[in-house]
Amino acid sequence: MCWLDTPKSWEWMLENWAQVYKIAGVNSQDRILFAFSFGPFLGFWTAFESATRLGCLCIPGGGMSSLARLTALIDNGVTVLCCTPTYAVRLAEVASDNQIDLSKGRVRVIIVAGEPGGSVGSTVTAVEQFWAGAKVIDHHGMTESGPVSYGCPKRPNVLHVMEKSYISEILNVGGDCKVLEGGVGELILTSLGRVGSPLIRYRTGDLVRLSKRSDCECGSSELSLEGGILGRTDDMVVVRGVNIYPSAVEEVVRSFQDITEYRVEVQSQGSLNELKIQVECSTKCVDSESVGHRLQLVLRSTFGLRIPVAIIARGTLPRFEFKAKRWIRR
Repeated sequence: MCWLDTPKSWEWMLENWAQVYKIAGVNSQDRILFAFSFGPFLGFWTAFESATRLGCLCIPGGGMSSLARLTALIDNGVTVLCCTPTYAVRLAEVASDNQIDLSKGRVRVIIVAGEPGGSVGSTVTAVEQFWAGAKVIDHHGMTESGPVSYGCPKRPNVLHVMEKSYISEILNVGGDCKVLEGGVGELILTSLGRVGSPLIRYRTGDLVRLSKRSDCECGSSELSLEGGILGRTDDMVVVRGVNIYPSAVEEVVRSFQDITEYRVEVQSQGSLNELKIQVECSTKCVDSESVGHRLQLVLRSTFGLRIPVAIIARGTLPRFEFKAKRWIRR
């Protein structure tokens, strides 16, 4: 996807990122590692440039291995890490494999984006435990829109839409009816500052749950999305009449500390779908078969479905630096 921006539009996006940093408590004394490969995706560049405007020491992590990024993080006293939730877990895994004690580092804030995990409670808990209590702040945006939301500093499973920058609506998927509080629908955005390529009632494809707009613990009255981005409109899978969202499966899987990586296979036969889950356990796990059995029981309790779980050898599944692709359709 190609997207052309004017200088005015670019400045507007940098201001939106500045709001994310403000909520995360980032200031000019911070040292930020941007742990991703710098391709043409504008989210990388706006995040980096906005942080330089704040006076932060900014360290680009492009073209580096995970171990090299960890070394740079420790050696340079990095206090803020920017990456996907998956890659925050991956870096912790590499640190463990190489006897690197993350508690001796200085990272206090991890700003995540690109995946639902930043607003998935069990994933946030896992990342914060791996990183010695560093605070996870979620954020989301798109090429078409630019930076859209920031994680609520008081409620870790809620995103607030920056309504100084967007007119936002939540409509039923494929329709024009507004979703009531507590309902799930598609996020619709009209941009107010990207003058070179404005959006007008743009269907983002993001599935969200409408939460209370007022009386948030953080004091914000901006649109609240409970659970952050639940998934995409084309990600939801119906299995024997039950709607399954990727973020809901992640919530369950990440509640098991012994699981380091997983993959979901969707097998379709005609109009019928079935799920199978493969998981890898950490080197510290003493009984992987027990973990698989317990995961299967929790999945059945959560979704009312029997979802087979297979334990596979460590290192079998792919690792991801950017958006993880854990759902495979067959």
